[in-house]
Amino acid sequence: MRTTKGSARRRAKNRLFKKAKGFVGGRGRLLRTTKETLVRAGAYATRDRRVRKRDFRKLWILRINAAVRERGMRYSEFIHALLEANIAIDRKMMAEMAVHDAEGFDALVAEVKKALKAA
Repeated sequence: MRTTKGSARRRAKNRLFKKAKGFVGGRGRLLRTTKETLVRAGAYATRDRRVRKRDFRKLWILRINAAVRERGMRYSEFIHALLEANIAIDRKMMAEMAVHDAEGFDALVAEVKKALKAA
């Protein structure tokens, strides 16, 4: 008598179809197409976890640059002066300050300008 996977195969298929829920057309209904689509989706997900980090860093730099230019400096000068002043604050926090805490960011820029003149 031939053995079949039976319920194990059904469970495996259901796991795949559950992951493919919401996919359009055969991509969510046909086993072979679903498998191919899930492999591709996994590759995109892996790639985009790294791309997301790049994109956020770009966004933070843009926001800091805009805020710093309003206060009469350039981004590169500002970052250099931060290093000169031994102020350890990351770009994410500076971008948040620039958007939500203008007074705090003003104080940071003033401190940086003071360090730039002293050097």
